[in-house]
Amino acid sequence: MTSYRQLVTDALEFIKGKEPRQPLLAIVLGSGLGAFAESLEEKQVIPYSDIPNWPLSTAPGHAGRLVIGSVNGMTVAALQGRLHPYEGYSMEDVTFPVRVLGAWGVKTFIATNASGSINLGYRAGDIIIVRDHINLMGRNPLTGPNEPSWGPRFPDMTTAYSPDLRLLISRCALELGIPTHEGVYLAMSGPSYETPAEIRMGRLLGADVVGMSTVPEVIVARHMGMKIACLSCVANAAAGITGNALTEQEVLDTMDRTAGALTSLLLSVASKLSQTA
Repeated sequence: MTSYRQLVTDALEFIKGKEPRQPLLAIVLGSGLGAFAESLEEKQVIPYSDIPNWPLSTAPGHAGRLVIGSVNGMTVAALQGRLHPYEGYSMEDVTFPVRVLGAWGVKTFIATNASGSINLGYRAGDIIIVRDHINLMGRNPLTGPNEPSWGPRFPDMTTAYSPDLRLLISRCALELGIPTHEGVYLAMSGPSYETPAEIRMGRLLGADVVGMSTVPEVIVARHMGMKIACLSCVANAAAGITGNALTEQEVLDTMDRTAGALTSLLLSVASKLSQTA
């Protein structure tokens, strides 16, 4: 039986055969947020379906492509689409792309996602710089045997979301005139939206936004020693706040309106990072 490590190695060797450049920054683009990848220069596009062992994205708004390009001369890997546990994937599958990126030598990992606002001060379209998370998915991607060459058995999560990166993002947003907040992301398993009672619980726990992704990726990126940031785009008010039913189309419509600001912010951050790479 082929080991998980070998599956990661086989996928990476295929990608390196297509793309010799070494990315230092990787960005995962969440629901409806794939536009950033189109702004990269000297793009190489590899569909997930072409990469050995790479699970396929099935969620709406996730194109399912690995795009390698450059920003200000620095090579960037952009993932147009992620995997979610609610698609029926195991945590190993969900975090497989992050394992490949870590094995590739990526140093900085930025996740983006769409979320529902728990914080009553947030509005649809707001961009939240995540400072911490609460994992209520009921699973951890590091469960099982540890691979010491990838990371420690018990990785520290105290500063999983890099204070330096958060400050850089805040400064870039300020320069661009893009308002942001800092907040705590609550991860639920989905795919059903949360109940009003669950949202009230989240508020009591100190969460500001809620979603169904990202946390497994962050845990694995932390395990592999990457510097991490997360930008969560508020798609709607969470359950019970407005009394309106939550819909998938509302999320995609809001993300379409937010994509321009997020792309500008990510390009600015990548450009600043290129100056110190």
